[in-house]
Amino acid sequence: MNFPTEAGNVILWLQAALGFVGLLVMVERLVFFQHARTKVADLLLGITNHVRKKAYAEALHEASRARGPEARVIHSVIMRHHLDRSNLREIAQEAGQLEVPRIERYLRVLLGVAMLAPLLGMFGTVLGLIEVFIEVGASDSTVAQVALANGMFKSLVSTAVGLALAIPAYLVYLYLYGKAQRMLHRLERAGIEVVNIVCDSREHDRIVSFRDEVEQRNLIAAAAVKGENKES
Repeated sequence: MNFPTEAGNVILWLQAALGFVGLLVMVERLVFFQHARTKVADLLLGITNHVRKKAYAEALHEASRARGPEARVIHSVIMRHHLDRSNLREIAQEAGQLEVPRIERYLRVLLGVAMLAPLLGMFGTVLGLIEVFIEVGASDSTVAQVALANGMFKSLVSTAVGLALAIPAYLVYLYLYGKAQRMLHRLERAGIEVVNIVCDSREHDRIVSFRDEVEQRNLIAAAAVKGENKES
């Protein structure tokens, strides 16, 4: 009976295809996270200096030059710096939500590879065992033992291949998932920080320093004294 053998070969090819897809996803995601790395602290420091000077064009230019999702969220907030705090928070949240699909892209594919590879291996093992028992039942005792040993070895190959694919795929998935969650946390924090920077710069403009207030009082007192001298 050749069907189980042919099916087992097909399953091995399917496992090889899953492994290739998983490898592509691993490389693509690792490259993405490497290029998406941004020194958020340095970027926010530069943005703060520009915003305090009301140089919003320079702040937008610096945010657009930086790479990474954090820079795009900061750019979205600065573009609408004239809005109030609540609206700026909503803009930061919406911009962050737009970045989530990019950050979590293909991670489910890698998880699917980790789950499907051993299942295919078990299916191939079952088909191989069916073939072994059919051959054992149709042969004598001596031939049956040899056929049983060879058949068991061949049938377990697909399970071993499935586990060999699933274990590293799942470990890499956990690693990439952790990096994605940390990036989302940095994304949310960057949005909060840039909103605070923009709003604090407005509050700073409304503050009158103690020295300015004293000088203003002195000018008022001097003008009053001059008025009294003219009347006298």
